[in-house]
Amino acid sequence: MHKKRFNITGTCYPDKHYMVDISERVEIIAGMVERGDYFCINAGRQYGKTTTLYQLKKRLDADYCVFSISFEGLPDSAFESLERLGYSFIQLLADCIDFKEVDNLSPSTHEIIQESLNSAQGELIADRLSVLISKINKFSEKPIVLIIDEVDQAGNFPVFIKFLGLLRERFLSRVTRPTFQSVILAGVYDIKNLKLKMRSEAEHQYNSPWNIAARFDVDLALPAAGIAAMLAEYKADHPEIPEVECLNPDEMGALIFAYTSGYPFLVSRLCQILDEKKLFWDKEGFLEAVRLLLSEKNTLFDDFTKKLDDFPELYQMLYSALYQGKKLYYNVSECTMDMATMFGFIKNNNGKLAVANRLFETWLYNYFLARDQMDEIFSLGSIDKNQFIKDGQIDMEHLLSRFAVHFNDIYGHNDDAFVEKMGRKLFLLYLKPIINGVGNYYIEAETRDETRTDVIIDYLGHQYIIELKIWRGSSYNERGEEQIAGYLDYFHAAKGYLVSFCFNKNKEPGTKCLEIGGKRIFEAVV
Repeated sequence: MHKKRFNITGTCYPDKHYMVDISERVEIIAGMVERGDYFCINAGRQYGKTTTLYQLKKRLDADYCVFSISFEGLPDSAFESLERLGYSFIQLLADCIDFKEVDNLSPSTHEIIQESLNSAQGELIADRLSVLISKINKFSEKPIVLIIDEVDQAGNFPVFIKFLGLLRERFLSRVTRPTFQSVILAGVYDIKNLKLKMRSEAEHQYNSPWNIAARFDVDLALPAAGIAAMLAEYKADHPEIPEVECLNPDEMGALIFAYTSGYPFLVSRLCQILDEKKLFWDKEGFLEAVRLLLSEKNTLFDDFTKKLDDFPELYQMLYSALYQGKKLYYNVSECTMDMATMFGFIKNNNGKLAVANRLFETWLYNYFLARDQMDEIFSLGSIDKNQFIKDGQIDMEHLLSRFAVHFNDIYGHNDDAFVEKMGRKLFLLYLKPIINGVGNYYIEAETRDETRTDVIIDYLGHQYIIELKIWRGSSYNERGEEQIAGYLDYFHAAKGYLVSFCFNKNKEPGTKCLEIGGKRIFEAVV
């Protein structure tokens, strides 16, 4: 039995889990603490926040008295009033002491905290909480750092705004009144986006008193080089893995990063699947791990589903960007984009909105397709499925020919606006049941726009590159044919496929084969 394993639940510990070295980011955050910054660490679910805070505390323990607490698990009653919240806050500090989680604690600080609890007078704690914070810091032998994880737990309660206001007041008076060296709040929600129960569920609270917070620009994503180093450690611990089954750690690290963009949960889960399912550590094994991950229920995807259900505007924005190729320019000041960024759905890609990583994008397509699977074209894909698979490969020419026939039979009477808006969606609906359970697909984000989408299919070790293009005339279409030929060079593929949605009233639907730049292109016109 090997001592270490890949972990996707709770904090990762270097002596128990395979994990990427995050010491560099911890040093940057420690520098913010040394400057006396108050700041927030906001990132999507399971993005490594708690693990980062654990490593940060270990780094700070030698020089500071660190109270690392969490609001997770506090009952709603703790937020009914400032009296109750103040008492719960002091109790959390006392718990850190009781469980010996605080280094450099002076006896005086301990006595002040314990006396406050023993008084059992909530009103007194509320009235004097500001003074109590100053006294705790005044008599401490080392500067005190306060870390509060899972602040989302408090986000629905108006009293939390009062608590933030109290910390802000202490910060502004720090020259004359002792206070915390640094306060770090961690959670998914940015403080300014916390919804309050005292307001309509459709509204958001933006006037948070946390305007003292320093800007936090530390990237919590795991870099490809760090993933490779983790895999090198894993490989060294598993000499029983034949060399032919294991990619070079650098190559595998780059492949994992290409699909996850370093999202910690996705990185660890893919590695965990490869390890526990005893898949080959090669590209085919990796793609099987991707398929298994995308088909499972897990806490991260469950949370995404809830967010899409709770925020219709978020659903519509992502639906338009993915299904319809709508080009959206990234603007964090726009409420829905800000929210999508906060939840981890999207990122800023050179000024344009992009889904945060390839796995999320494929998951979103699957989510949207699942809601549309009652469409007739999906049923036809299910019926036709068996005739396309030959010797473990997809007969893509036959598949596209059948799609062209079905599309023209069912949707040929619709206007151009319908075809332009729904064409790519209908192709993916037809494709989904054919590869479901065996293959994967993803959309090449760099080439997707209103008129073009590149679908990359991985099926049992074989790759198929298909371009979906809206036909705008002969010269435009010829450019598209040349474009896919160049794209095939990128993938080192000799053959590609083109689906042209044509609006020309005199169009001739059907299929044809082209030879462009030494590449064979099979085109279906619908």
